[in-house]
Amino acid sequence: MEYEPYPPPWSFTYDNVNHVLVVLTCIVWFDDCMENEGVVFQSGDARFSVGTDGSIYTQREVAGLSGPVQFTVTASGPHTHVWETTVKLALMGQPTPSPPGNQVRISFCSYTHLHFQAPPTVIMFPRQREMSSKVLRRQKRDWVIPPINVPENSRGPFPQMLVSIRSDQDRNISIRYSITGVGADQPPNEVFSIDPVAGKMFVTKPLDRERRSSYHLRAHAVNMNGERVESPIDLYIYVIDMNDNRPEFKNQVYNGSVDEGSKPGTFVMHLAAFDNDDNTTANGMVRYRILSQTPHSPIPNMFTINSETGDIVTVAAGLDREKVSQYSIIVQATDMEGNLNFGLSNTATAIISVTDINDNPPELTSRTFSGEVPENRVNVVVANLTVIDRDQPHSPNWNAVYRIISGDPIGHFTIITDQHTNDGMVTVVKPVDFEQNRAFMLTVVVNNQAPLASGIQSSLQSTSGVTISVVDINEPPYFPTNPKSIRFEEGVPAGTSLTTFSASDPDRFMQQSIRYSKLADPADWLSINNTNGQIITTATLDRESIYVKNNIYEATFLAVDNGSPMASGTGTLQIYLIDVNDNAPSLLPRESQICERINRNAGINITAADTDTDPNVGPFVFELPTFPASIRRNWTVSRLNGDYARLSLRTQYLEPGVYEVPVIVTDSGNPPLSNRSIIKVKVCPCDENGDCTLVGAVAAAGLGTGAIIAILICIIILLSMVLVFVLWMKRREKERQTKQLLIDPEDDVRDNILKYDEEGGGEEDQDYDLSQLQQPDSLEHIISKPPGVRRVDERPIIPESQYPIRPVVPHPGDIGDFINEGLRAADNDPTAPPYDSLLVFDYEGSGSTVGSVSSLNSSSTGDQDYDYLNDWGPRFKKLADMYGGGDDE
Repeated sequence: MEYEPYPPPWSFTYDNVNHVLVVLTCIVWFDDCMENEGVVFQSGDARFSVGTDGSIYTQREVAGLSGPVQFTVTASGPHTHVWETTVKLALMGQPTPSPPGNQVRISFCSYTHLHFQAPPTVIMFPRQREMSSKVLRRQKRDWVIPPINVPENSRGPFPQMLVSIRSDQDRNISIRYSITGVGADQPPNEVFSIDPVAGKMFVTKPLDRERRSSYHLRAHAVNMNGERVESPIDLYIYVIDMNDNRPEFKNQVYNGSVDEGSKPGTFVMHLAAFDNDDNTTANGMVRYRILSQTPHSPIPNMFTINSETGDIVTVAAGLDREKVSQYSIIVQATDMEGNLNFGLSNTATAIISVTDINDNPPELTSRTFSGEVPENRVNVVVANLTVIDRDQPHSPNWNAVYRIISGDPIGHFTIITDQHTNDGMVTVVKPVDFEQNRAFMLTVVVNNQAPLASGIQSSLQSTSGVTISVVDINEPPYFPTNPKSIRFEEGVPAGTSLTTFSASDPDRFMQQSIRYSKLADPADWLSINNTNGQIITTATLDRESIYVKNNIYEATFLAVDNGSPMASGTGTLQIYLIDVNDNAPSLLPRESQICERINRNAGINITAADTDTDPNVGPFVFELPTFPASIRRNWTVSRLNGDYARLSLRTQYLEPGVYEVPVIVTDSGNPPLSNRSIIKVKVCPCDENGDCTLVGAVAAAGLGTGAIIAILICIIILLSMVLVFVLWMKRREKERQTKQLLIDPEDDVRDNILKYDEEGGGEEDQDYDLSQLQQPDSLEHIISKPPGVRRVDERPIIPESQYPIRPVVPHPGDIGDFINEGLRAADNDPTAPPYDSLLVFDYEGSGSTVGSVSSLNSSSTGDQDYDYLNDWGPRFKKLADMYGGGDDE
C-alpha cells in the first residue's frame, strides 16, 4: 500500500445572502489499483458530502460550530473491501488538534486485504463573529494554507499543479498573484511557479529530498497598480521521501578481531551503513544480516549480527586460531526495515582475525638430549634443544624460555633461546674440569614468555633431560704458587741454589712428564734444572742493579708437558734482595764556587749519595785528608747534621782560581765504607751581596786580562757587522719600492706562456715533421751548418745590440723618451725576432692545373717613388734597395 499526500486546489466562496461560507475543504484521494472503477465515497457527517472524485464539501451552514469537527470517510467498490479514513476540520483561529494535513491519497490493490487508518486531514475555516445587529458580516482574516506535501522524484508531467490560490476580492478587481522565497526567486530559482492570473502554483521539475527537504514560500496578491490587496501568506512545501537511496557502508572491507576460545556472545566488531533517505521512515531504517561466512569451520554460523545496531558477536564456541586464523563475513544492509521485497540493499565484507592466546604449552621434541663439551672451554654451544609450539610464531605466546632446574648447582651452563627458531642452545658459561666432573645430567623445563591461558595445563613434554659429557684435553702444567717469593742477601755468589720452582700437571689420569726452561731473566743471573725445576745462580746478585725494582728481582720460567698436543704454563719467581754495605758514599756536589775572602756566612754545603739502603747509609762523616798539608791550611769542614756538612775557607784571603779539594766521606754501615771524593771550587771576587762578579768569574776560570779584552773586541765587531747588514737590507728594500713599473704587473704578458688546444689536421696531416718548426736549444748545429738555405727561423750569429738603460728613479717626463729609444733600438736590432731568414716549405708535387706564378709580370703605367721605404727601418732595407732610387751597379 502507499500513502502519498497530494494537495488539491483550494476554493473559497461566500454567500452574501445567507452569510454562509461554502468551502471546498479537501480532497480524499483513493486508488484501488483498478482506476477506482465503481468506488463509492460516503461521509459520516451529514453536514459534509464527498464527491465521486473524493472532494469534501459543506452541505449547510457551519456557523454554529463551536469546535473541531471529526468524521469518517469510507470508500467501497467491487474490487476492494471497505476502507475508511478520519477527517478533522477546525475553525479558523482555533488550535489544530493535530499537525495540519490537507489531502490523503490511498493506493490499494483489490487482492490485498488490509485495514489502513489514514492520518487525519486538517483544514482551517474562517471564524465568523456575530455582530450586535445580529447581521452576519465577514471578518477580516489572513490566508491560511495547510502545508503542501510533494513526493520527490516525481515523473511529471511538468509543470505539475500543487495548489490554487484565490482572493475573495478577485470578483471586483483584477488581481495578480506571485510567490517569493527559496525555489521561486531565490536559488534554486524557478523550482516553483505561479499563474499570476489564475493563482495556480506549479512545481516545474522533480524534487530531491536529500538535497532539500522543505521550501518556505510567500504568496502575494496585488492589483494592477501593484498595490497589495491581501497580506502575504506563508506556503510550506514538504518534500516527501521516497526510497531512492541504497544504504552505503563507509568502507567495503572492515577488520576486526576476536580471541580464540571466546565464549558465545563475545563482541567482535561494529559495522554501520548510512542511508540518505529519511531515517524517520522505513525508507531510511537499515537492518543488517550476515549472508555468508568463510570458512564454515567449525560450523557455518560462528557469528551473528544485531540487525539494528550492526554489532557482530560470537554465537558458538570453538574458535581456534591454530585451525582457522581468519574469517571472511559478507554483511548485507537493507533499508525499508530489512524488507527484502521493497528495500534496497548493499553489502560489505568483515574480516575477522582470530587472535592468539597461549592455549598451547611448548613441548620439547625429545625426552632426552645429549651433548659434549671440552674442558676449560667457555661460550660454546654443547647441545641444541628443539621445541614445538602451535601458538602464533614470534609472539610472547610462542617464544620459549628455558630453565635448568637441576644438575648444575654451580652454574656452569645456561640456555639461550634462538629468536628465529625458538630452539634452546645449551651454552657453557663457566669452564668445566674433566678431573672433577666427567658428565652432567641436567633437567630442563621450557615455558613461554606469556603465562598459559586460564584452564590450560602444562604438558609433560615441557620437561626433558640433557646429558652433557666432558671431554678430557691436555691441560697445561701450572705452578701451585705463582708468583713465588724468596729472600736472599745481595752478593750471593754464582752457583748458589736458591729454590726449587716446580709445576704440577692437572691431568691426573695421564702419565706425563714436565720439563722446565727459562723464559725471562733480565740480568741473566739464574738457571733452572730442566727436570726438577731447581733454581741456581749464574752470577752475583746485586740489589743496586737496574733490573731490580723495589729490592725485587723477577724471572719467568716455562713448564712444558709431553702430552699431545704439548701444553705449557708459566711461573714467576720473585727474589727479594736484602741490602749489604757494598757501596761507598760519593760526595755531592762535584763543583761549586766561593768568595776569595773569608765571610761568616760564606761556605759550600756538601752531602753524600749512597746506593745502599738503611742502615748502610747516613749519618755520614766528612773530613779533609792530612795530605797535602795545604788542604787543611786553606779549607775547613764543619758538620751541620748527619747528612750535611759545610766546606769553607780557613784563610782570610785566597787567590782567585779553580781548586780541587779532596773530601773523605764515610757511611754508617757495618763495616763502614769510605770514599775520597774531589770537589772543584771556583774562588772568585764577590760584590757587596757576596755573589761572584762576571770579571771575577772569568778570572777564576783561568783567563787573563788580554784574553778578556780580545773576547770583548770580537763581540763588538760581530755586532757591528750585523748592524751594517741590516742597514744594507733596508736600503735595498727602499730602492725596490721607489722603482716605478712602466706597466701594471698584472697586464704584463711578456713572461706568460699561453698554450691553446692544438687542433690537428686530418689523416693526411699526420706525416709532417713538426720538429722543423721548433726553436733549437743551442746554436752549435747552426754554426756548423754549411751555407745555404735554412729551413727554420734561426737567430743570426752576430753581436746583440745595446738597449738604453732605464734610470733607477725615472722621471715621469722621461718615460716617453725611454720608450722611443727602446723602440728604435729594437727596430735596428737584427738579432730580435722575427729573424730575416729564408723559409722553405714542402713541395706539393707536379701536375698542377694552374700556371706558374713566375709567369706573372708586374707592370706600371708610370714611375713610382719608393724612397719612403728607407724610412721604415732596417727591416725594409732590402726592399728599399730593390725598389728605391739607389744607383744601379
